[in-house]
Amino acid sequence: MKHQIIDLCSGCGGFSLGAEKAGFQVKISVDVDKTLHSSFNLNFPSANTLNADIGSFTKARWNSITNGERPTGVIGGPPCQGFSRIGKREIGDPRNAVVGMFFKNINILKPKFFVMENVEGILDERNRKILFDSIESVSKKYIIVGPLVVNARDYGAATNRKRVIVIGIDPNEMDLINENEIINTSTLKYCSVSDAISDLPSPTFSNETINNFRWSKYHRNYTALSKYVKKINLLPNTSLGWDFALSQISNGYISGNSATKHTKEVVQRFKYVAPGKSDTVSRFPRLEWNGQCPALRAGTGKEKGSFQSMRPIHPSEPRVITVREAARLQGFPDWFVFHNTIWHSFRMIGNSVSPLMAENILRIIYKKLSIN
Repeated sequence: MKHQIIDLCSGCGGFSLGAEKAGFQVKISVDVDKTLHSSFNLNFPSANTLNADIGSFTKARWNSITNGERPTGVIGGPPCQGFSRIGKREIGDPRNAVVGMFFKNINILKPKFFVMENVEGILDERNRKILFDSIESVSKKYIIVGPLVVNARDYGAATNRKRVIVIGIDPNEMDLINENEIINTSTLKYCSVSDAISDLPSPTFSNETINNFRWSKYHRNYTALSKYVKKINLLPNTSLGWDFALSQISNGYISGNSATKHTKEVVQRFKYVAPGKSDTVSRFPRLEWNGQCPALRAGTGKEKGSFQSMRPIHPSEPRVITVREAARLQGFPDWFVFHNTIWHSFRMIGNSVSPLMAENILRIIYKKLSIN
């Protein structure tokens, strides 16, 4: 039987995908945002998906859901917008309290380990009390590793995306982890934008919405694919993936390849933005084929003003990148589906933990468990 994981504030499932690829089984996924969580059950059909506020969970409720069974691990990325160095950064943002709720659930569930992820801004002077008070609430039971600043590019993703992680280890259940084991990733090759997206076709303006995910023809030449693309598209087991999506991929179709409509003026501006530079009006940066993507941001839902996040400009075409290109850069496989709209798909990807980063960190933890 596989070690079972609970993913709190799971969003579309980047952290969960990394856990599955590391050898764990995601048993339960919880997120309050129905839109960001909407495709989770398609990609993880064996998981119990709960749309709920993690602050509402009690010991009795968890016992009912888990039948009193203790999970091996709990992972999660509580909302980070209130801690982000971009935006309003409101200390009173109610989403900031979810960090404390995450640790409250750790004390209830008592897993053998936990991993929490958030933005670098959580370590800023104005925010760090929230984090360190939360860590203190579990420190009697767990050996704490971190907070550590990690970068998705160091774990093989094609994006320069720094994040903070906190790991908790129950010393009675598994071997301890040295922080150098987490951050010493010098053996992994940096992957470029070219490695991630150069094989993808130009986007389509087709309105074909088979099962609402806008599929388009993609003639995959397997021998020409980069090692990066081959790696992220490996299926670790038969319990992952939506049957329809897997069938579409095998029949030469890919989702998330819809074009964003630009005015003629915008297209003209984008034509003259040099790789590595930014458009003077939108401030959108142009990707470089041999470089890496800057951190993709999420934007907001309707409840926070429906602000669209920055989307990078394609390295050689006068347009912003597609959903599938963004997914590739973050480390998601082609069979992974998001939302039937471009806006919410980018929110999903921008909010997610890079699956490659999650996989590498959780593989280290998996090896430390006393019973495998």
